[in-house]
Parts: sequence; structure tokens; C-alpha cells
Amino acid sequence: QVQLVESGGGLVQAGGSLTLSCAASGRTFSSFAMGWFRQVPGKERESVAGIYWSNGNIDYADSVKGRFIISGDNAKNTVYLQMNNLKPEDTAVYYCEAASRAGIGYEYWGQGTQVTVSS
Repeated sequence: QVQLVESGGGLVQAGGSLTLSCAASGRTFSSFAMGWFRQVPGKERESVAGIYWSNGNIDYADSVKGRFIISGDNAKNTVYLQMNNLKPEDTAVYYCEAASRAGIGYEYWGQGTQVTVSS
């Protein structure tokens, strides 16, 4: 059983910053990649950022490039999302996700944490 637990969401004013944290646990779980996606009710989910432990590659959605930074610790199965210069359109539930191996996509995700950016 793999569990991902997010923390760090909250309410912030536009232009402010928040850092989300996620820890994955499971008896023998070792992730190939971890990342974040977000979802607003009634809209499609949006992949925000991902980090691939094998080669260190990092991907960002165009909407967050230059403002968000993903980092983490492969050995600890933890990932962080530093969000700077937040905008009202960043308001969403943010989910941590993890992939156990290449080629199958992210198969695990957490319960989500709400991020609300006021204007």
C-alpha cells in the first residue's frame, strides 16, 4: 500500500508564496518520478511539475514556469513545490503524484491540499 500525504496548502494573497510538501510511504515503495498536479472543480486536471530521479530532469507547466520550483529527496520519497508570485488563477487543489517505474505514468496520488490565492 502506497500513501502520499501532502501538506502546506492555505490562503495567501496574490504575489505571496507557499511551499507544499509531500511524503510517500509504503513498505517497499521506491519512486521513479514524483510530481504535482492541480485541479479546479469543473476543469481538467493540470500537470504542474514533475521530477525524474534517474536523470534529474524536471518539467513545468508553462503556466508556472519561472514562479514554481520543484525539488525533493529520492531516498526519502519526498517532493516539494515552492510556489512564488502566486496568482488568483493558481487557486486549486494540489495533488502530489508518484510513479513507481518508467512508461506507466503516475499511478499514485494523495488526497490533495487546497491552495487559495486572493486578489
